[in-house]
Amino acid sequence: MSPNLFAAIVSGTLILGLIALAALAVLAYLAREQRRLQRRVSDPASAFVQDLEGRDKSVLLGIARQGRAIELIVDPKGESQRLLVQAGWRDTQSRIGYYVFQALVPVVMVVLVAAGIITGKGKLFHPPFVFIIIFAAFALAILIPRMVLRKVAAARRQRIRNEVPLLVHLLVLLFDSGLSTRQALTSLVKEGIGVLPELDKEFRLVVRQLDAGGDLATVLRSLEEVIEVPDFGTVLGVLRQADRYGGEVREPLLDALKVIEERHGLDLREQVNLMSGRMTVVMVLFFFPALLIFSAGPAVMAIMKAMGSTAQ
Repeated sequence: MSPNLFAAIVSGTLILGLIALAALAVLAYLAREQRRLQRRVSDPASAFVQDLEGRDKSVLLGIARQGRAIELIVDPKGESQRLLVQAGWRDTQSRIGYYVFQALVPVVMVVLVAAGIITGKGKLFHPPFVFIIIFAAFALAILIPRMVLRKVAAARRQRIRNEVPLLVHLLVLLFDSGLSTRQALTSLVKEGIGVLPELDKEFRLVVRQLDAGGDLATVLRSLEEVIEVPDFGTVLGVLRQADRYGGEVREPLLDALKVIEERHGLDLREQVNLMSGRMTVVMVLFFFPALLIFSAGPAVMAIMKAMGSTAQ
């Protein structure tokens, strides 16, 4: 084989290889963009994570990436993503703020402990107490962001639970007017702004997913699993069954409303019982001693005076 022919074959092979690699890179890029678009429609949390990893190198986003790295270490099961959704922090700004907070808390703890060790003159900042302080600061730096997130998520779940009875009444009115489930949810989003502040955010995402071609039963089940509010899950279960099997929706919703109201009544009774027990403790600690002083005080003083005069 002549050298020119061999060089031509090698050059052609290299060119074909480069073309194949370029084609594969383009296909991979298009597939990644398509998956990112699908995640934006179906799962905003994972889309945010991908966007966070690919954003520019600003200081704030760099700190947020550090917070994200801490989350991957302390939360490998992804509980924080579910809590972020439950807290209503779906947008990019809220999530970046949380990750910045998660990254800055350990820094603040390190600064406080270092300042205490440098300036501390007592025995508290000397061995072995200093090791206990360092361990406690490390534990608090990891736990404080999760505790704050769980607190916010629990408060929002309670607000969603309080909005469920009004949601059922609105759905009954919309179904009585002849609307389907999709039309009722769309009407809630477009015309019920401000009526259901927390549920409006969730139903906007549901309507967006339905407009993108999502299945109603799948979308509602995903929402039920993420929010984790039993009363809300009961209503969504009724809507899923009505959409899949058809039939009357008004009566099942009203039956579900009765069950929900019974749960609320039991919860209120439990809160009243707890409050009465706490008030009993307060009364015993503060009111009962004052009552004894006012009622038995004069008699005790009189006995003490009589005993004093007798001793004289």
